[in-house]
Amino acid sequence: MINAVGRNIPDELLQDGREVYQGKYYMDGKCFKKAGPQVRRCEKPTENKLCTTIREACEKCGAHDGMTVSFHHALRNGDYVTSMVMEVLIEEMGLKDLTVATTSLGSAQDLLADYIEQGKIIGIQSSGVRGRIGEAISAGKLRTPAIIRSHGGRPRAIEMGELHIDIAFTAASTSDYCGNAKGTGGKNNCGAMGYAVADSHYADHVVVVTDTLADYPNIPAPIDCIDVDCVVVVDEIGDPSKIGTKEARMTEDPRDLMMAENCAKVIAATPYFKDGFSFQTGVGGPSLAVNRFLESYMVERNIKMGFALGGMSGNICALQDKGLVGKLLDTQDFDMVTIQHLADHPDKHFEISTSEYASAANKGAYVNHLDFVVLAALEIDTKFNVNVLTGSDGVLRGAPGGHPDTAEGSKVCIIVTPLVRGRMATVCKDVVTVTTPGDTVDVLVTDYGIAVNPLRQDLIECLNKADIPHVSIESLQEKAYSLVGTPDDLEWENKVIAVLEARDGTILDVIRKIKPLVLE
Repeated sequence: MINAVGRNIPDELLQDGREVYQGKYYMDGKCFKKAGPQVRRCEKPTENKLCTTIREACEKCGAHDGMTVSFHHALRNGDYVTSMVMEVLIEEMGLKDLTVATTSLGSAQDLLADYIEQGKIIGIQSSGVRGRIGEAISAGKLRTPAIIRSHGGRPRAIEMGELHIDIAFTAASTSDYCGNAKGTGGKNNCGAMGYAVADSHYADHVVVVTDTLADYPNIPAPIDCIDVDCVVVVDEIGDPSKIGTKEARMTEDPRDLMMAENCAKVIAATPYFKDGFSFQTGVGGPSLAVNRFLESYMVERNIKMGFALGGMSGNICALQDKGLVGKLLDTQDFDMVTIQHLADHPDKHFEISTSEYASAANKGAYVNHLDFVVLAALEIDTKFNVNVLTGSDGVLRGAPGGHPDTAEGSKVCIIVTPLVRGRMATVCKDVVTVTTPGDTVDVLVTDYGIAVNPLRQDLIECLNKADIPHVSIESLQEKAYSLVGTPDDLEWENKVIAVLEARDGTILDVIRKIKPLVLE
């Protein structure tokens, strides 16, 4: 069946009421019953939930073949817990046919690629897949298609019972003996733990893994002891120095700065740029750099940001410290500065769950109150569809994250990306994979010009009034091809290796196994 972004979804995937993507707001107003977690009575006056080993906790929680386990990635490339737990489950306990439902996967979890190849892990559900795991899935080595959801789509699936978790393993920087756990106050701090909250509420069992045991009660804490079954203390939960990536650092590249400045000009030209406006930026270099140019416009017009949303970095914290931002609503932290800022400013830097942030199945997701979001892209096509998941070779190497959630929820979604990267056209006729539908994307800013989605005639009028030049996206695509040539079409096998869900749970796209190159 052909969906609203023109992708052919195999009929065999449309079972048990699953539907293809039919446009933004298709599910708006529909009511569903929330799933209910397993409840265990606890009436003793004192219960110490400490276990001496991860294995002991797994056994107490009834770990078994065929179960689904979950993790969060607040420690990002410095995470130790996912691999530590999976090694216990598979190597020590001999379990098999496991599904891993995590918020994202990268090089820190490369060990899982071995278990996929061995057939011990048969399912992956994640908001992002990179490194060896992405290569293994793309090669068709996972027994069942991976399911890729956005940061808002994941808690929606948990809350609606589509993703049922048997045991959630939660890495925490501190926890008391009862399970009040958080990402600050320990020796290895990860900051906001918004990714893990839905898992703690809805999983049958919850195991907190920490390397710093705090005094009871360790509150306020995003993970509440009433949801926790076991607490395990290990030597190290991870390396926080690896939370930051080169992509999340402020750029000094003249091309990136030029695009960032033009993005700020677009924002300042709209009627939404006024006192109390709301804002989120991605962590790509040009996206982050928008903040420095936006600051000048805010000071010039004597306006302040009401709230900033999403994953936080040090530069948005600095804007708040200058008195230019009211509240920070934080789901994850991208650097050590932000982690410390969260701990030091509980009155204005607030931790929120990803359900509060972006789930389409609640009654007040914060993304639906965003004025502006600035995002990056691996590819964007002439229909304004964006790809942030698969490379030009068709291999899984990215993450939707909150990209489609914020694009749909915001009043103005701006994509900032260079026209070409190396010998690859970023602006193309058709993206490899649609991760963010074009009807949710409003403006494209490149190093060769600005394009506005024709659906947003109001923004076109704003840019014209401000004398900001803009061109058609088709002309940018043609320019890209003139610089690097027309890309060859990828050749696919019939096997579906991953299913990409839209924010509302409908099927947005599928990823098939790429045909291997035949060398002549």
